[in-house]
Amino acid sequence: MYMDSVLNTLLVFWFLLFIFYVLVHRGLWIFSDVSRTMGIFMLEKALGPGIDLVEGRTGSAARSWIIQSALWLFLASIFTFEGLWLTHEPNALHALSSWGYNPSSSSLMATGKVVTMFGGVSMALIGCGFHILPRLLGTELASERNGTLVSFLWSISVTFFIVGSHDPVILDIKIMMIATLIQSLALTAVIINQLLTLSNRSGSIPLPAWLIIFGLMGQPLALISSLLTGVLSTGSGLWLLYHVSANTMFFLSIAGVVLYTTSVVSGNPLWSRSLVGATLIGGLMTLSPLGSPDGNLTASMLGIESQELSFSGGSDIIVSFLLALAMVPYVAFAVNSMLTMRGGNTSKENPNTAGLAEINLGTIALIPVFLGSLFIQSDAITNTNALSGMSFTIETMARWAVVVPLTFGSALALYPSITGRELVSADRARYAFWLMSGGVLLGLMVTLMSNVIDIALIDAEIEDPSSLSHELAVAGSVIFYFAVISMILHCLNMVSGLFRGVIVDSKSKTSSSIEAQSYNLSSPTSIRRILGSGAGMDTVVVPVGESDEAGSATDL
Repeated sequence: MYMDSVLNTLLVFWFLLFIFYVLVHRGLWIFSDVSRTMGIFMLEKALGPGIDLVEGRTGSAARSWIIQSALWLFLASIFTFEGLWLTHEPNALHALSSWGYNPSSSSLMATGKVVTMFGGVSMALIGCGFHILPRLLGTELASERNGTLVSFLWSISVTFFIVGSHDPVILDIKIMMIATLIQSLALTAVIINQLLTLSNRSGSIPLPAWLIIFGLMGQPLALISSLLTGVLSTGSGLWLLYHVSANTMFFLSIAGVVLYTTSVVSGNPLWSRSLVGATLIGGLMTLSPLGSPDGNLTASMLGIESQELSFSGGSDIIVSFLLALAMVPYVAFAVNSMLTMRGGNTSKENPNTAGLAEINLGTIALIPVFLGSLFIQSDAITNTNALSGMSFTIETMARWAVVVPLTFGSALALYPSITGRELVSADRARYAFWLMSGGVLLGLMVTLMSNVIDIALIDAEIEDPSSLSHELAVAGSVIFYFAVISMILHCLNMVSGLFRGVIVDSKSKTSSSIEAQSYNLSSPTSIRRILGSGAGMDTVVVPVGESDEAGSATDL
């Protein structure tokens, strides 16, 4: 793959993003009255009797997506745990072979990966997006019934992903490609639904909404760019598509959802609008180091042959620079979300709010995991392969220590607003958090230590396996099982809350404070500083008087 192929793909991708931005900024003129009516018809009436199987009450779409995401995350934790266990005990599930099911560690880990990302994380992000965008845009979701119905279509695609990750080809049919086609159909419906919602907005588009919108459009536009430049026939092209999509569909969507959630839960305005802009521009212009160091998953999803990863013509320098440059939007997002939560002493005002602790965990773990993933990607790009032994553990850590806490934590925090009911037990949510944080962080760190020992033995050309490495691998698997228990508690909490949770008083719901309601002006300052503090066009600037007189003791 030549250097101009990398540049051409990225330039085409950025050009398509610019065209989309212009269309949105001008009011989506393509959505005239006629096209909007046709869009609503395609989302509802064209589906026939099937659309009558679901309800169209406000919030029903978001509720359906986040509940299913919790169930998929529970299943994903089981597959991941079994994959970790089979790495040191390959015959642990040998008894299932009598039923025709004889999985390996690699197949179970692959299944855990696709279920986590496409089942749990993606469904949580889309569900939260169905809840967030209408509120930021001052309108209603275009079609609640279609949003609810499509959630089940998405779950069907995840089921096909599970089958395909175990057996990619059945009766000469590529199962992963079938799953991709089903999911693409569902994603198209989601995008049309959100664009129709966007076309009905009553005001300007806040920055968190831009993050969610570009997150939805990133993967389709990246695929179109790759097809136009013809890079999908190379391993580096598949790798590029994977990481461009990861930086948009996952990072930008997560950033938009988390920044909105932290503002809603804390009641504080976003700490810095400038950092939100840096997150948006940086996420679109860089590549994500999180994820797989190859493009094999992308090849399987598209139904094409996997290619060996190799860069030539200086393209390795370009992608390495863009990977390192991604530190800017990732740090901007982490700092902004943490300071937004702490702007009003949130930990004391909302001690029992579920989801805040998970978001804290994800933001704290983001930068260390980013650096570890950056080393793994650089090692793969340069074909050094000195760190390949720990790549999958780092990838698993990125999913369960960063991505899952951020997305699932946001779903938990928005749960009362989406469903109209509280979780059944705040204590159960707190216990589940500690089990997840301990199981994920400690379990995967112990597993990583085992990987490091194995790498050291290989470098020293010692053929005998280390008993310490085996014991650490066993300990890491056992500790990770706490994450499985955590997901059981979370699922029970969320599902039971739909029926037994305390009804939330709509008057007491916390409204979002994306923009500051007032700004105290105590000294001369610049407009840039006022806007950077979270102020908007409707923010009231309040002059605060000052005095040079000496103070005195306060009477108690």
